[in-house]
Amino acid sequence: MRETLSLTGMVLKASPVREYDRRLVILTRERGKVTAFARGAKRPGNPLMAVSRPFVFGNFRLYEGKGAYSLAAAEVGNYFADIAGDMEAACYGSYFLEFADYYGRENLDGTELLLLLYQSMRALLKPALPNSLVRLVFELRAMAAGGEYTAKPPRPASDSASYAWEYIIGAPMESLYTFVLKEEVQRELEICVELNKKHYIDREFRSLKILKTLGMA
Repeated sequence: MRETLSLTGMVLKASPVREYDRRLVILTRERGKVTAFARGAKRPGNPLMAVSRPFVFGNFRLYEGKGAYSLAAAEVGNYFADIAGDMEAACYGSYFLEFADYYGRENLDGTELLLLLYQSMRALLKPALPNSLVRLVFELRAMAAGGEYTAKPPRPASDSASYAWEYIIGAPMESLYTFVLKEEVQRELEICVELNKKHYIDREFRSLKILKTLGMA
């Protein structure tokens, strides 16, 4: 019998394959971004049905194949069902998954990006935190994790915006979402983050377009 790998991660994508299967992209702590097939996950009553969808975080047991993995089972730590049930949070969450998919790499340690993704999903459930601020923190820290950022804002900024920039880049992950900004300071930070994105990122994100179309971003 083949041995299974045990990987901690979050499902970034789930797409149908053939009649009953699903193809998953999972960001894992141990092996970065991996592709796995959930055989029979679309069959009613199949135990893989509930765990083979975006936002699911937990421990995934996988069989390793030549070009991909096969999902054997999963122990779910969080379904993030409250996000899926909130239209705005779901749109932001989908954007975070897409952004993480862009920065995720195969066969590289994914600890920092996975923890950022998990903490950001939790932050979307905090009423006191504007989702727009959560987005800026997530974007900048994800770019920093990928080594694509400047130590200070890429344009002149107020002391408050500069401090926020430096804090987001260097703060412990568990302390990232412990502040709010005045409206004018957040706007400054947004301009700086957008400049950084334009410099380092060479694609547009479909989920961000949807957010903007709906007037949520």
